[in-house]
Amino acid sequence: MPVNNQQPQQPAPQGPDPMQTLLLVLVVVLVLGGTSYVCVAHPSLAAPIAAVGGVGAALAAAFGAVVANRRR
Repeated sequence: MPVNNQQPQQPAPQGPDPMQTLLLVLVVVLVLGGTSYVCVAHPSLAAPIAAVGGVGAALAAAFGAVVANRRR
């Protein structure tokens, strides 16, 4: 009788979860959209709000990337 010495194969790593990607894009779009609206509605606050919105969008993207890579 032949002996089967094969190791069980592990599943191939998958990409990031589509729901996480969708939520990440949604958060970034909402942050940038809200920032743009406030900058248009209140021109005197445009510089500080744009700076905070840009940093917030970058942090949201970085956080999403970290969470997506953590599952692998």
